[in-house]
Amino acid sequence: MDTLVNINGVPETVLNLLMERGYFKTKAEVIRAGIIELGNKYGMDLKTPEDLEMMLVALRIKKEENEMKKKGKKVLSLTQVKKKYKLE
Repeated sequence: MDTLVNINGVPETVLNLLMERGYFKTKAEVIRAGIIELGNKYGMDLKTPEDLEMMLVALRIKKEENEMKKKGKKVLSLTQVKKKYKLE
C-alpha cells in the first residue's frame, strides 16, 4: 500500500533525529517501526507475519461468535462439535 503523509513540527524533528543518529536509514523505515510500536503499545504483540495472521484469525472468530449470539445461535465448543459430527 502506498500512502502519502505530510509530517511537520515535532514528529518531523523526531523523524529526522532518528535518521541522523543512525537508527534508521530512511523515513519509511522510521514510520514502519513507529506503526509496529503502536501496535505493540495497544496489545498487538506482532513480531512475525504469523503473529499478525493469528491475531486476525482470532478477531474474525470473535466477530463470528458475536454475530451468532445476536442471531440467537449457540456457539459450540470443539468437544461439542466433535460429538455432534461424530469426529471422535
